[in-house]
Amino acid sequence: MTDTQPSPNAPKVKTPKRYFNRELSWLFFNTRVLDEAGNSNVPLLERLRFLSISASNLDEFYMVRVAGLRTQELAGITEPSFDGYTPTRQLEKIGKRVGKIIKAQEKCWNSLRKKMSKEGIQVKSLDDLSPEETTTLKAAYQDQVLPLLSPLAVDPAHPFPFIANLGFGMVLSLKRDNAADPLYAIIPIPQHAPRFLHLSYDKKKKIDVYVPVEEALRLMAPDLFPDFKIRDTGLFRITRDSDIAVDEEAEDLVQHFEFLLKKRRRGRVIRLEMNTTISEDLREFLIEGFECWHEDIQDGSPFLGMASLSDLITNYRPHLLFKPFQARFPERIRDYDGDCFAAIAAKDILVHHPYEEFNVVVQFLEQAALDPNVVAIKQTLYRTSDDSPIVKALIEAAERGKTVTALVELKARFDEESNMRWARDLERSGAHVVYGFVDYKTHAKVSLVVRREGKTLRTYAHLGTGNYHAQNAKIYTDLALFTVDPAMGRDVGKLFNYVTSYSKPKDLEKLIIAPMGLRNTLEQLIDNEIKNVKDGKPGAIWAKMNALVDTKIIDKLYEASQAGVQINLIVRGICCLRPGVPGLSENIRVRSIVGRFLEHSRIACFGNGDTLPNKDAKVFMSSADWMPRNLNRRVETMVPIEATTVRRQVMRQIMVANLNDETNCWELQPDGKYIRKTLEAGKKGFSAHKYFMENPSLSGRGKALKYNAPEELPLPSRQSKKPATPKDSKNAAA
Repeated sequence: MTDTQPSPNAPKVKTPKRYFNRELSWLFFNTRVLDEAGNSNVPLLERLRFLSISASNLDEFYMVRVAGLRTQELAGITEPSFDGYTPTRQLEKIGKRVGKIIKAQEKCWNSLRKKMSKEGIQVKSLDDLSPEETTTLKAAYQDQVLPLLSPLAVDPAHPFPFIANLGFGMVLSLKRDNAADPLYAIIPIPQHAPRFLHLSYDKKKKIDVYVPVEEALRLMAPDLFPDFKIRDTGLFRITRDSDIAVDEEAEDLVQHFEFLLKKRRRGRVIRLEMNTTISEDLREFLIEGFECWHEDIQDGSPFLGMASLSDLITNYRPHLLFKPFQARFPERIRDYDGDCFAAIAAKDILVHHPYEEFNVVVQFLEQAALDPNVVAIKQTLYRTSDDSPIVKALIEAAERGKTVTALVELKARFDEESNMRWARDLERSGAHVVYGFVDYKTHAKVSLVVRREGKTLRTYAHLGTGNYHAQNAKIYTDLALFTVDPAMGRDVGKLFNYVTSYSKPKDLEKLIIAPMGLRNTLEQLIDNEIKNVKDGKPGAIWAKMNALVDTKIIDKLYEASQAGVQINLIVRGICCLRPGVPGLSENIRVRSIVGRFLEHSRIACFGNGDTLPNKDAKVFMSSADWMPRNLNRRVETMVPIEATTVRRQVMRQIMVANLNDETNCWELQPDGKYIRKTLEAGKKGFSAHKYFMENPSLSGRGKALKYNAPEELPLPSRQSKKPATPKDSKNAAA
């Protein structure tokens, strides 16, 4: 039995399908992101940003998920996934859903473009330009674009050129004198060329004029081919297979990844996009040139590469952006004059990003690097920024003679190159650099600082749900726990020994680790809630995560629902669990929150014999989503929250606020459809994001919440008691 097949003990209930398809569920998440681009309550340029994000998300989806399914199909794999769909069937359904998303994106862009024009941000085509603007466009092209261009003829002496992943360009059919056949040519648009040329800014009228770079090419292409007559032109954009298959027998992991990254750049074309008006002749030329006869061909887009629309976002019009938000610095550390060690030694601190500064994590490590009493620092690095202050602090510590161990995860997708660069810099400074396991990713986010205090060594640990990435921490909601708990320090030390020496940790006191014990612990915690209900006590589970895919955990939640356990889930992205089905999951409610910030923290609360929240509940934060890869094939952590103030913050502030959100919330229905929570006319509604921006955390000065959080959450209303089937909804996720 594979790790995606249902448990043999799964509840036997007749339903249309027990699980939603993973890929289609993700596409519905991206639809919710796109919906924010049409949300009139969101500032105009932020709506443009959501549109850009939805397009960027779709690019990555093709690079990895669609590429993987296409590989399975080409290999002749016909075994269905846990939802019953073969790779071919999944690709068919993905194609239909993506087609709808692309049409929605185009409609959204047309609408936003008109609204932006009214605000003085004009994106013009060549036909809309005045003679003066056309002259300005020519000058901008000569100055900013032409020096970067390399027009390429394609004939027997000039083979079809290599175009990089997400490459964008113009294809031309040229007429030669005394030649019957056309000459084809391609003008790749370099990555460093501006996507939009800024022609002018009228200070009096406050009008900016932008022109897409392809319009400049359409105007100036004859100058690139002065001896030819241009018959037809078209635009194209490609997406390449960017997944990496690691050879577990590789002798040198770094060299192996350097080879794989070069191979990734030349991955097969998995998607070919073309503009609406491209001729059939040029269309066939591109399909043959890119050798993508059987791949996803999309030729109905008037604008290619909507991810680049974010280039139009500037700070010149602050009224079209979210109001500036200043993250708070944890009050307790201020109380100790910025001494992180003294503040943490007083009691555990939970930092809630982005509402509280990520700089506290940086300051913690910078202080450790400079403190003469600190003798050792151990650090995991999964993702970090290009100009990482975390890595700089580790380098400083190593150069000062401290023992620094850095676990750099090479398999962090799309961050492999930067991680290898940081690894080399750390090694040059004298740090011990390890790369974890070949067959596991190390996804845990952990720092351990060992400090000499008197005659003893004391450990200060940082455990997080997010990455050590300063820029991501401004938009990702994550939790960071600082503690001097000796037991936790010992456990974290064992975790590092595990990834540096393959020494499996034994007798862990508090920390729960995947792939060894996290799954079993989750199942035991759910079983305990089932037992409580059977014993006549309340059973309750609250959980927050990015994705819920693991069928064994889903089946266990179904079992708990059938026993009467009340389950409230906040799943931002993929959710393969079908909620609200009588006899299967009628006691499970699933919400997704999509708004200004990207919900990323993972939290689990178990009632432990009472309704939630309560003082005896079992509360955890984790680096792991409930997916097979996280529970089976990654090194992850789940951290029990024991300090009273921190427990109250996680359970009564963070979880309750998320469960009560009324403005960013979508509710998953039994048929797979997500319904946005609607408010009565004139009612503003509660926003978790707004609340946390305006209210201090309980882990700061320990003050009580101003928001009156309810002790019990009302169950969402059901539209029907009858089990829904996929046929009941045009927007079904399965």
